[in-house]
Amino acid sequence: MNDRILSLLGLCRRAGKLVIGADPCVESITKKKSRLIVFASDFSQNSKKGVLECARKNDIMTVTLNRSKDEISFAVGRLCGAASIEDDGFAKKLAVLADNEQTKRGELYDKVQG
Repeated sequence: MNDRILSLLGLCRRAGKLVIGADPCVESITKKKSRLIVFASDFSQNSKKGVLECARKNDIMTVTLNRSKDEISFAVGRLCGAASIEDDGFAKKLAVLADNEQTKRGELYDKVQG
C-alpha cells in the first residue's frame, strides 16, 4: 500500500489507538480520549452531524479525507466511515498528511485553471 494516509490509519488500528464508528467516536470525545476525528469522503452527512457537533463542543479537530469508506475499511480491516484517533503522534501526523494533500490538490487545480 503506497497511500501514506491509509497506511497510517492501519498502523493506528494495530496500535489500538483507533476507535471506529460514529457513536464510539462521540464516546471517545466525551471521555476526552480523542485527538482527531477523520471521516470518509462518502460518509453520510446525517451521521456526521452528531459527531461534528460533539467535536466542536470539545474543541477536537475533524478532517474529511479524500478516501472512500471502502478504501479506509480495507486499510483498517473493518467497515469504517468515521474514526477517532486517540494518540497525539498519530493525530498530528495524519493532520499534516491530510493538510498537505489538500494544499497540493489546490495548487494543481490552480495551475490547471490558470
